[in-house]
Amino acid sequence: MTTALAPLTEPWSPAEFEARLRAVGQERYHDRHPFNVRMHEGDLTPEEVRRWIANRFHYQRHIPVKDALITAKLDSTRLRRMWLRRIEDHDGRQEGEGGIERWLRLGEAAGLDRRSLLSGESVLPGVRLAVEGYVNFCRLRPPLEAVAASLTELTAPDLMRRRIDAFERHYSWIAPSGLAYFRTRVDQGQRDSAEALPLVVEWARTREDQERALEALTFKCDVLWTLLDAVQQGHADRPAPDGGRGQKW
Repeated sequence: MTTALAPLTEPWSPAEFEARLRAVGQERYHDRHPFNVRMHEGDLTPEEVRRWIANRFHYQRHIPVKDALITAKLDSTRLRRMWLRRIEDHDGRQEGEGGIERWLRLGEAAGLDRRSLLSGESVLPGVRLAVEGYVNFCRLRPPLEAVAASLTELTAPDLMRRRIDAFERHYSWIAPSGLAYFRTRVDQGQRDSAEALPLVVEWARTREDQERALEALTFKCDVLWTLLDAVQQGHADRPAPDGGRGQKW
């Protein structure tokens, strides 16, 4: 009788695996990016804030797209219902609702033109590449990796709290109503990560699966970091749109 060989590397315990996932966010999340640090310290110019809002919107509007791709991979009605709610969070149940609408209102509060934001005319090439890379990752990778990449939500609520405080203290020229997106994402991020983390821990049964999940989360952190790299290096001849109004701040 042949004895089955034990795997060369035993999987981490669920507790250790979870700790490693959380460590990726703590060490690699884009809250440490110099642009975010400057934002929270109040050092961004109005033009830089507007450039960030316009380019980050390109990422925001693709969140429900990547979530639709993930939903299509899930093999139970319970999981699909759970993930469909994420699409609704961003697209809303009807016009004038949802996270995309709230981000557009943030842009308007900062003096940007809604039509220019929707046109994507000011989106930098590096931002387009980063977002396209993330959407394709969710399209092509199996559910474990696609869901694991979403676990930047573990760190996002704390970032949203810091961002709200920073905008209230340093960027008072943006109307408080424009911060609704950040306020909403505190609770949504906590809920989303509380749902996705147990799935990743349950699905990653082998060390190989666990390492693939960690690599997926690392990739997502790199996407967000790369997006900020592009915004930070934004060309002087590609200013954020102001609808041709020529506002001065």
